[in-house]
Amino acid sequence: MNVRFEARFEKDLKLVKDRSLLARLKQIILTCKQAESLGEINNLKKMQGYDSFYRIRLGDYRIGIEILENELIFVRFLHRKDIYKFFP
Repeated sequence: MNVRFEARFEKDLKLVKDRSLLARLKQIILTCKQAESLGEINNLKKMQGYDSFYRIRLGDYRIGIEILENELIFVRFLHRKDIYKFFP
């Protein structure tokens, strides 16, 4: 699948100091790039009430994703207490 990053996602990454978390995030991004379908992405869950918004669980953090046609758009990367306030 094609992968694109929103500017807000990149800003969220700059606030994260945990290198092991960033390494796990990098692995998830690579998995998303190689995935042929949504079923191949672990911990992917559809957001309730939205057709094109999903989230991936990564420990205490969540990755907010929008899926349009064959493109994954990484929108936000926030702690679980904040993600549902700011995404979607």
